[in-house]
Amino acid sequence: MYTQKEIHTVLVAGSGVMGASFAQIFAQHHYDVILYDIADAALEKAKNLIAINQKTEIAQGSLTEKESEELLSRISFTSSKDCFARADFVLEAIAEKMAIKHSFWSEVSQAVSDDAVLATNTSGLSISEIAQAVNKPERFAGMHWVNPPHLIPLVEVISGEKSSEDVIATIYDVALDLGQKPVKVYKDPAGFILNRLQYAIVREACHCVEMGYASIEDVDNVVKYGLGMRYACIGPFETIDFGGIDIFNHVGSYLFDQLCNDGGVPAILKEAYEAGKCGVKNSNGFYDYSDGKGEKALARRDEAFIKLAHCLYGKRAALCR
Repeated sequence: MYTQKEIHTVLVAGSGVMGASFAQIFAQHHYDVILYDIADAALEKAKNLIAINQKTEIAQGSLTEKESEELLSRISFTSSKDCFARADFVLEAIAEKMAIKHSFWSEVSQAVSDDAVLATNTSGLSISEIAQAVNKPERFAGMHWVNPPHLIPLVEVISGEKSSEDVIATIYDVALDLGQKPVKVYKDPAGFILNRLQYAIVREACHCVEMGYASIEDVDNVVKYGLGMRYACIGPFETIDFGGIDIFNHVGSYLFDQLCNDGGVPAILKEAYEAGKCGVKNSNGFYDYSDGKGEKALARRDEAFIKLAHCLYGKRAALCR
């Protein structure tokens, strides 16, 4: 199996928002990238998204125009399966459905070199279950990124039941080489770590709105101007230490029982989905993104992430160099 230093050609499968960002990240770090999708129309959308991302980074001073041109020259786009055989490293970012992932990996893992390293960007599906369709599953593991991955450094490297120590080490080293901040996740828990924390917040945020405690906008503001600023600098256990273990134990003794502990999807989220709302991707979510508001919102978000990265780390948005 290849080590990080032996990996030169990266196949990114799936040209959605995440896949397009992955292509940029690998290309920026001098890997040759093949962005693969079964749909040519999806590849065209990816080209446009990459152009938007590049424009934002140039405007913020994270990249020069020359660096952007060189980056783009290292990305090729294809819907041909002939590209599989050329891959040293495969990062899959296709639909979050087990049957689709099984179909993809059963074919790809047979077509690539036996030395190729294989990774899935699933947000929460079982790594061990996906691996059931993988030829030589010891070279397969999870590599979960955070959206937008070209701006947020965290990468979760998740071990499946058959993942070897070597594949975990290689994926971890690849993440470091890309300037990301990898963490190792053991035992393949549902949702891994980030999404277990994120969905706990989402559940309570929805509950606060459903109970009439605050508006959607004000719940967002509590996170943006309160928790978000704190957690950009210190984690929850550090927060407890700074606030005092005695204080958190005392407040927790009466507050934990008052928090939402309902199972299932919160009503406000389920109702939005059933009404056909998908957020920025279809211009209709908890906020209105019609008439170009979606592109402007993406640009504002990315600009804010870049500014935050500069403030906290003094470097470009792909942190932890």
